[in-house]
Amino acid sequence: MSREQRGPNEKLGTVLALAGISNAGLARRVNDLGAQRGLTLRYDKTSVARWVSKGMVPQGAAPHLIAAAIGQKLGRPVPLHEIGLADADPAPEVGLAFPRDVGEAVKAATELYRLDLAGRRAGGGIWQSLAGSFSVSAYATPASRWLINPADSSVERTLRGAEGAGAAPESPDDASARVGHSDVAKLREAAEDARRWDSKYGGGDWRSSMVPECLRVDAAPLLLASYSDEVGRALFGATAELTRLAGWMAFDTGQQEAAQRYYIQALRLARAAADVPLGGYVLASMSLQATYRGFADEGVDLAQAAVERNRGLATARTMSFFRLVEARAHAKASDAAAAGAALKAAESWLERSREGDTDPSWLGFYSYDRFAADAAECYRDLKAPRQVRRFTEQALSRPTEEYIRSHGLRLVVSAVAELESGNLDAACAAGTRAVEVAGRISSARTTEYVRDLLHRLEPYGDEPRVAELRERARPLLMAPA
Repeated sequence: MSREQRGPNEKLGTVLALAGISNAGLARRVNDLGAQRGLTLRYDKTSVARWVSKGMVPQGAAPHLIAAAIGQKLGRPVPLHEIGLADADPAPEVGLAFPRDVGEAVKAATELYRLDLAGRRAGGGIWQSLAGSFSVSAYATPASRWLINPADSSVERTLRGAEGAGAAPESPDDASARVGHSDVAKLREAAEDARRWDSKYGGGDWRSSMVPECLRVDAAPLLLASYSDEVGRALFGATAELTRLAGWMAFDTGQQEAAQRYYIQALRLARAAADVPLGGYVLASMSLQATYRGFADEGVDLAQAAVERNRGLATARTMSFFRLVEARAHAKASDAAAAGAALKAAESWLERSREGDTDPSWLGFYSYDRFAADAAECYRDLKAPRQVRRFTEQALSRPTEEYIRSHGLRLVVSAVAELESGNLDAACAAGTRAVEVAGRISSARTTEYVRDLLHRLEPYGDEPRVAELRERARPLLMAPA
């Protein structure tokens, strides 16, 4: 369905010409982006001609998909007003701002929290509208502003009136209530619980979906309340952890556009917390996403930003993780020398870590097992199967129930290494175990790893063991996202 504007949409026509996209090409791109979100769209070159020459405005998610399709070609975000579709449904920019002012930062974060819940209740809502709108260039301003100044000078907040209620915002008689350390402790406990569930069951598990609810119901009222500078720093830190977790879970379930917005807000909150290592952790998460999405060069930049800002501040184990993430990006970019140097540095930092170090709680997942697992993935990308096998064996030496998803990913990497070494039986055996693990969790990322393995096995499709593995994986691959 469309509604008509007054006259031609000259803005859309101009941007299409600038991007070098034909009417048929835009229609195809929009249909493809819609299909990625389960939308059946049948636009054609005539549809686009009507948008341009008659000013017709498509309804639903289409305007956002048009902007995303053009943005992908131009390599930058394209706001709706630039293509003459500003009258479409609102909110395409939510969560992308990195305000300099702390008050504006609170507003940007709480707006994102409210919108996410609305999206979930609507069965996809805003995230469905934003399908395909991930743009790595959206990380440029947040990263540069954080690098220039990773800590706000003060975050104290004093309000008068009902909106200042923190502990009990529903009670107008308690408008003078201030956030205390006990409020912050509850958020940190929620973050710790969420981390455990995510590692064990995947980002798509129903328990993990409670994180956005916690941000809306618990964290947002506290951010909008009154607090001292000391308590405020702690509050921003705890909320940043939860927001990063929401981003990581969205990333794990394939909602890249949602993950990007959560990450940007998490970085801004970490700046308000004056927690430079936590900001580095968010940048590392951004780096992993950028690398996963095929933007390895940008992934290197984001990881190196985390490394450089944390020299002399972060613990040895934290620095090790940042260098490991950098190695992942270098390997994806096929830069073997840089990847090897970053891996060597990561291992050196890890060897220097000690039991009594004051490592942040959010780094509890990182050990030599995780280092070995990521090193194996680096060498997989560098096509060095012998090294992949060596590190994968170390990574799989101590499987635990606590990190089930990681175990499944490592099994797939092991299967790829065996296949590239010519060991089809071993590859299928590892693949079968990976499928079994993947079936116990809700993780689109793990499913994609399995899908990639099956693609690599296609030349051996006539082999009975390969056919059996494909059959075992069928329910997993056909499950709804």
